[in-house]
Amino acid sequence: MVGKRSGATEPFNRDKIVNGVRRACQGRPVTEDQLAVLAQRVEETIRARGLGEVPSHEVGLAILGPLRALDEVAYLRFASVYRGFESLDDFEAEIAALRAKHDAARHGVARQQGGGQQDGGQQGERPGNVDDGTWRPGQQELQAELAGTRSQDGKNSS
Repeated sequence: MVGKRSGATEPFNRDKIVNGVRRACQGRPVTEDQLAVLAQRVEETIRARGLGEVPSHEVGLAILGPLRALDEVAYLRFASVYRGFESLDDFEAEIAALRAKHDAARHGVARQQGGGQQDGGQQGERPGNVDDGTWRPGQQELQAELAGTRSQDGKNSS
């Protein structure tokens, strides 16, 4: 079950995930199969928490990581609506964070090629990958996403 902000609950609906992400992917080179896989991963992430009810904002957080990996432009579109971007500064900050992830990934690959592996993963894997090959957002990523949501809602005084 998914708990809405209004207090109502409804069953988890994979189609709602696909439809919401499809809008963000409009005009992007993303296939229906990729959308279905993303929705399946989000559902697996939510169900793996083992909770009877998950707040709707956690479903949104579970979408952000896989969507970022799938298509960064679609990710920016989705994040801008989900997080309520209000200015160009909001977009610039998110783009800067994406660039920092790219730089960190490049440095991580260089270190891995030098002999060490990062985050216990196999060479070339993103942090958050697990042994079954299903990508799930890492704990730090979820905390960062949640922190961004809290500051938007005004619940976090930073």
